[in-house]
Amino acid sequence: MALKVARRGQVPPFIVMEVLRAANERARAGGAVFHLEVGQPSTSAPRRVIEAAQRALAEDRLGYTEALGIPELRARIAEHYRQRYGLALDPGRVVVSTGSSGAFLLSFLAAFEAGERVALASPSYPAYRNILVALGIEPVPLPAGPGTRFQPSVSLIEEAKARLGRGIDGLIVASPSNPTGSMLAEDDLAGLVAYCRAEGIRLVSDEIYHGITYERRARTALEFGPEPIVVNSFSKYFSMTGWRLGWMIVPEDLARAVECLAQNLFISAPTLSQRAALAVFEAEDELEANVARYRRNREVLLDGLPRAGFDRLAPADGAFYLYADVGHMTNDSAAFCARMLAETGVAATPGLDFDPERGNRAVRFSFAGATEEMAEAVRRLAAWRR
Repeated sequence: MALKVARRGQVPPFIVMEVLRAANERARAGGAVFHLEVGQPSTSAPRRVIEAAQRALAEDRLGYTEALGIPELRARIAEHYRQRYGLALDPGRVVVSTGSSGAFLLSFLAAFEAGERVALASPSYPAYRNILVALGIEPVPLPAGPGTRFQPSVSLIEEAKARLGRGIDGLIVASPSNPTGSMLAEDDLAGLVAYCRAEGIRLVSDEIYHGITYERRARTALEFGPEPIVVNSFSKYFSMTGWRLGWMIVPEDLARAVECLAQNLFISAPTLSQRAALAVFEAEDELEANVARYRRNREVLLDGLPRAGFDRLAPADGAFYLYADVGHMTNDSAAFCARMLAETGVAATPGLDFDPERGNRAVRFSFAGATEEMAEAVRRLAAWRR
């Protein structure tokens, strides 16, 4: 008798990782590759972080930590909220996690039962949807577009409720978002927090791109009430992607549930990463230099992509992505991106990763890499599209 494979493991692939694999295969074969597919800083961790890690390796036994993280790091994250947002935050609400991915898993397990419904903008980060499905929670896509700056809105939620014939149990917001880079206006974020409070909807706010903004600073959902679950990460602004470290701010009613889940699922986040991350808050000079480079890269793409025919772009308020409507070029973004890689060496992610319904007409470009790489990529795309 054949053994079965559990349904929860039969989620769609994370397509960007498959594009990365194809790009790496091309590079191994000697072809030029310009990595505009992966949302990963091209810089290493800041110098102070590396030095702190070296000290920890020499002096610390690096055993397990408490499931919620070392007290010093939890306190320093709380201080970060005072400095950046003016919030007095109890370190007891801070949970250090194995990347933001671990934080999303803990959040969804603690907040939602199997069979409940969680709304999220479409397009959005595919792992939200796939983790929810694996846990037996139903994702409810909100078809966002230019009218809402590709963000969820109360009207979109109400339309979804009417379509479903019942309410929803949760809402995920991301500002700045992946893949579009768009941000919620302050009043819109405050309105969503208030709406969720009134409707008994658990709000999860993905804030991993905070710090990487261009026209205005990002606001945390916690400025508008204590109820949201906030997820952040050391991967993006703090340039510690491979260190697999993130954090959550949890409301008091979920704190014990999250702790018990963390104890059983992860024991603790990587100890070396936690010790090293204490130093990252003192590395603002390097971190802001990274943001300045992202800003230059954004300008290169905003200038060059329209001249290559990619002129229908979502508003990139933050993060390091441009999301392009390519419906005038193709109705099959996966094949389009494969051909673009093969013929130009430019790797980009098909929109199907972020929007299964409409993403066949969209492509995401990441500008997290070197400025020279961005310039050569747009030059090649312009020549390709002539």
